[in-house]
Amino acid sequence: MPLILQRLLLPHLATGTAPRPVSTATRHLHPAWVVVLISTWLATACNVPLWREVAQLPGQGSLRGWGFAIAFALIVAAGNAALLSLLAWRWTLKPAATVLVVMAAFGAYFMLAYGVAIDASMLTNVLQTDVKEAGDLLNWRMLATVLALAVPPLWWLLRRPVLRLSTLRHAAHNGLLLAGAIAVIVVCLLLVFQDFASTMRNHTKLRYLINPLNSVYALGNIATKPLRMDTSKLLPLGRDAQLGASYAGQVKPPLLVLVLGETGRSGNFGINGYERNTTPLLAARTDLVSARNAWSCGTSTAASVPCMFSHLGRTGYEARAANFESLIDVLHHAGLAVLWVDNQSGCKGVCDRIGETLTSAPKSPTPDPALCPGGECLDRVMLQDLDTRIAALPAEQRQRGTVVVLHQMGSHGPAYYKRSAPDNKKFGPECTSTSLQECERQQVVNAYDNSVVETDFFLDSVLKWLTAQDSKAQTAMIYVADHGESLGENNLYLHGLPYSIAPDVQKHVPWITWLSPAMQARTQVATGCLQHVLAEQRITHDNYFHSVLGLMDVKTGAYSAGLDMFAGCRQAAGAARAAG
Repeated sequence: MPLILQRLLLPHLATGTAPRPVSTATRHLHPAWVVVLISTWLATACNVPLWREVAQLPGQGSLRGWGFAIAFALIVAAGNAALLSLLAWRWTLKPAATVLVVMAAFGAYFMLAYGVAIDASMLTNVLQTDVKEAGDLLNWRMLATVLALAVPPLWWLLRRPVLRLSTLRHAAHNGLLLAGAIAVIVVCLLLVFQDFASTMRNHTKLRYLINPLNSVYALGNIATKPLRMDTSKLLPLGRDAQLGASYAGQVKPPLLVLVLGETGRSGNFGINGYERNTTPLLAARTDLVSARNAWSCGTSTAASVPCMFSHLGRTGYEARAANFESLIDVLHHAGLAVLWVDNQSGCKGVCDRIGETLTSAPKSPTPDPALCPGGECLDRVMLQDLDTRIAALPAEQRQRGTVVVLHQMGSHGPAYYKRSAPDNKKFGPECTSTSLQECERQQVVNAYDNSVVETDFFLDSVLKWLTAQDSKAQTAMIYVADHGESLGENNLYLHGLPYSIAPDVQKHVPWITWLSPAMQARTQVATGCLQHVLAEQRITHDNYFHSVLGLMDVKTGAYSAGLDMFAGCRQAAGAARAAG
């Protein structure tokens, strides 16, 4: 008797009992059942954010509404099954199902917690998030949600052996499964086509909530980007750049500070008419200009920063066939000294050719511990040793002029309470949780508004620093945020929604300009003229590239006077001189 049979049967023969039948729990499961069951879990439990939105659609309480919801659920389940059928091979089925379940669990959490939608720009933002930013997103709610959505199906999947099929049978079964899934999608679409087409057209956000197909599509979009545009090379820009007539015989060079804000809501700046005085220091000044009708290029740092430093504008940037050098490169080509100081997650590629100074870098000067509690620095740390950093730039370039970019941490969420020093916490109580839904909305707003108070202090400090440079430079500052933020309106938090469906608060940004008297005389751009022109005039990040070049009097074919927000005042001054 073979040894394995002896081990199975002899104990029972000795005791006179029959062997027990094999437990049904150990029966091998057909791969098709794994696909169907996992797809059903993904379409139901992992799509609560989608079904919550569907439930709020008009007419969902009616029989027709229920029919639409059921057909939509079958379409989502069949879509997941179609995707899994392509991966339902002996060595790939379980790993692929595991990846999709985990991806769906994380996607469901962020959509539930912050009301975000997932597209390519959102995933790009996630992939570029640094460790500090990622740490702010970790909390017990995330852990509980991911465990609740991922552990049950994965525990079941790992314990169930899957029937092994020959390669030919696998191919045949997967083909039938794919055909069946497509058939279900087609039949359901035909049954509710009118309602489905209308809903997808009028409620665009729904397509970004279909989990995890939204993430798979976004990843595919990112992965195939090299096929749509040439990412292997960087096209030159502004190589013809030259300094204008204002540099001839200059006694003092220009010094421009570009403060790149983070997550600024125009409507929460007191200087723009907000009911709270969140900007008392800036509001006390009469020598600056706040553009109240300014709009961003994107709804995330990863989208907005490269776009605003581009010459293409938002539409052209999104449709570009290749990447170009940036505003920073053009300034450098013109022979100016350029410095980028970053208190955020980097310059997103726009300063790669000149380098950047990170406040968190090991080689950075040791900051005052009060400025960097818990390892995260307040923005005011960027002014520490700024003179030394500028002095280290090539002397020949500094004699022509200098442009300094200070990239803020600003009001980056969800840990708004970390973005302000104790002496700038004017509004309370604050939300001190990164799970913003745990807090009352007013507490979230309080924490955010305190971060604006901190930005007010920082910008005032920059202006004081610039004033101290008057003896050796003609100075100016432009502050503009990269994007806005949602603070719980319609259960939306943070930012990053697709631009076409993002609320205005994620796109309406603060834009503040200050020119010293010497800079006004140099550029022939008067603050009083700007205050009149920019009071209500709509400007966007499309104006940024050309306005900076115009202010610094850099001549290049990449410059467009029509997009230079200073050009009108400069022309008015020229006309007044001619008339006088």
